[in-house]
Amino acid sequence: MACQSVAKINGIMLCASLFFGSCIPGFAQEPSAHANSFVIRNARIFDGNNVSSRGDVWVKDGYIKAVGKDVKAPADSRVIDATGDTLLPGFIDCHTHAWGDALREALIFGVTTELDMFTDPHYAANVKEEEASGKDLNLADLRSAGYLATTPGGHGTEYGIPVPTLTSPDEAQAWVDKRIAEGSDYIKIVYDDFRAYGGHRPTLSKETMKAVIDAAHKRGKLAVVHIGDQQGAKDAINVGVDGLAHLFADSEPSTDFAPLVAGHHVFVVPTLTVLEGLSGTPSGESLTTDPRLEPYLTPEEITNLKRAFPKFPIHLSEKYAEDAVRELMAAHVPVLAGTDSPNPGTSHGASIHRELELLVRSGMTPERALAAATSVPAKEFHLTDRGEIALGKRADLLLVKGDPTQEIAVTRDIVAVWKLGVQDDREAYRAEVAKQKEQAEKAESAPVPSGFESGVISDFESGKPDANFGSGWSVSTDSIAGGK
Repeated sequence: MACQSVAKINGIMLCASLFFGSCIPGFAQEPSAHANSFVIRNARIFDGNNVSSRGDVWVKDGYIKAVGKDVKAPADSRVIDATGDTLLPGFIDCHTHAWGDALREALIFGVTTELDMFTDPHYAANVKEEEASGKDLNLADLRSAGYLATTPGGHGTEYGIPVPTLTSPDEAQAWVDKRIAEGSDYIKIVYDDFRAYGGHRPTLSKETMKAVIDAAHKRGKLAVVHIGDQQGAKDAINVGVDGLAHLFADSEPSTDFAPLVAGHHVFVVPTLTVLEGLSGTPSGESLTTDPRLEPYLTPEEITNLKRAFPKFPIHLSEKYAEDAVRELMAAHVPVLAGTDSPNPGTSHGASIHRELELLVRSGMTPERALAAATSVPAKEFHLTDRGEIALGKRADLLLVKGDPTQEIAVTRDIVAVWKLGVQDDREAYRAEVAKQKEQAEKAESAPVPSGFESGVISDFESGKPDANFGSGWSVSTDSIAGGK
């Protein structure tokens, strides 16, 4: 959860200026249709699995019509010369929390699909309805878990959003059925008592977790589990989970961990970016100074990318997770790229580039890291229409300068992004971000408004979370830092 100002009153964390609303003005207008025809020529192509040194891709009406050398396209098709550039499938971020402008921000940086792991299902349903009607072509496509499965007081209940909880195995099927009725594409489960962070909070029992997984499978849905420590990961695997929504930073992977994951055919989304933040390092700080990315980062995003989680009373190290990734790869376990944005140190879209960098640091080849953000998640989440550059697939595409199959950071040097064949207007977005930054600089140097010389946002004398200015406070516990 991202915020600009924080106060603590009697153990309650109050976050001001949450950006649930629109951060970028001027983007109400969307492309009206994707009935277009164009051909990208002379590109190096990473098709999601393999690399070809030179090829063409013809796109018509939002889908790929032909791939190969010297592709024939209608004479009136627009031609894009991509000599020296690399064409990739649009990235799939496999762990996010979407609201507000998240999907707009994601697309700017080449993420054409977000797999949300917990948001308000009404928000997700609205986005999907607009996408189905041909709108939202300037937003990343969305798939969502909706509400997550957690227990009263468990992780997911601390954000001020009413969350339907469960406490016993016999509640599982009814709980899952309600989520599916709301539109959940898969089921997200929390199995984390926070011992990995030196704290404690309630969590589902192992028996209830299994019942939720079984209920999801009965309805034909994948079940993914949020875990906090290595033992939690093993418990989830042993009761039949399809995928882990995190790795762990509390211990070195045991010798039996990777074989266990492989033997149960489980996929893993390590979220190395957020684990780096949990270890005390602002994972996204380097992104804020990269000239290929910084002009597209809003002031709020830059602030959050420079943040890390509070210091925990127990040792956590992202190296444990990186070692686990290395062993999982050796065991041929599907490893998927996900960022857990917008947690501290992350932002939608931009952080996928840091995640790819960390996957390569963990021993992946650049090609395998690119597959972890394209074809592999498409396969594991049964997204058969995307993740590859192939005949009949969606024209969700990313064109970058240079060769990211040799140097992964090249993914940051974006030439163009297309969703369903419609090119995103990155220059207009960049101009709006520049205006925001200019306004922020002016605000910092402006005189203090009359009556607010003391700098007080709130005195809380009313007993309510009122604010003298800004968008107000959102009430949340500080349980992640051990508070009550």
